[in-house]
Amino acid sequence: MKLYYAPGTISLMPHVALLESGLSFVGVRVDEASKTMADGGDYRTINPLGYIPALVLDDGSVLLEAAAIVQYIADRGPTGQLAPSHGTVERARLQAWLNFLSSELHKGGLGPLFYTALDERAKDVFRQRLRARFAFLDQHLSTRAYLLGESYSIADVGLYAMTGWTPRVGFDIGAYPNLAAHHARIANRDAVREVHRIEGPVPA
Repeated sequence: MKLYYAPGTISLMPHVALLESGLSFVGVRVDEASKTMADGGDYRTINPLGYIPALVLDDGSVLLEAAAIVQYIADRGPTGQLAPSHGTVERARLQAWLNFLSSELHKGGLGPLFYTALDERAKDVFRQRLRARFAFLDQHLSTRAYLLGESYSIADVGLYAMTGWTPRVGFDIGAYPNLAAHHARIANRDAVREVHRIEGPVPA
């Protein structure tokens, strides 16, 4: 398998999941701005829309969307510890969290704040949305270590990646101590440390 990733993006989530699963894969770095791959090729030949990540499977087919990719990895991993079993309510809750992260935090909150051309009044709409959603997460994490309770899952890495974007868009999560503690907890995982070492600093 090949994982196409870029530092500072949600590709951190499947990158960590692959390391934790023990599955064999090759990482291919992509320049997010130019869409140029490490070998000089155009990433849009892999994903015509250009966004990251993508996972090329052993048969050559391409799997897109981080939430789908990490569930595929979790289900193939030999440990079975990255996601609850299919058909359980716990799995449905995992999928709910992955949807929440993608729609409510990523695209519906943090993503628009990266656009420098967006009017500040418009950005305030998204900042207000984030305050409500971070308060919700902070309350949820006040009585549990992870999103699913006491069991770590791939959703925790997604939340970690997104809370890691907050300094880049000038949003302080200091008012949400349980959320900040969760971020620190995930940061200490060996696979997370290793992915940061591999990917290096986020390009300016």
